[in-house]
Amino acid sequence: MALSITEQAAARVKDFLANRGKGIGVRLGVKTSGCSGMAYVIEFVDDINELEDEVFESNGVKIVVDKKSLVYLDGTEMDFTKEGLNEGFKFTNPNEKDSCGCGESFTV
Repeated sequence: MALSITEQAAARVKDFLANRGKGIGVRLGVKTSGCSGMAYVIEFVDDINELEDEVFESNGVKIVVDKKSLVYLDGTEMDFTKEGLNEGFKFTNPNEKDSCGCGESFTV
């Protein structure tokens, strides 16, 4: 099982952590939401729960995922994109079967 982050996304996360002044990485998870069923959740991580979290490192950034979310996120790559005035994190998830029209939620 693995997760990865592109160089662009890693640079953006490092900038966020530096501006925040603390944190050891980002937490990636899923929650029930939207019209397709699940949505991605990103949070800063200050502490790791050794019993419930899996930790991956990619391009110098720690990605922390709880074991329940890892089932849905295994193999996911996190990227940071800019399209016109819009910018944000984008996920390439090999487990994703479908997504809603607005791109806010997905199914596996």
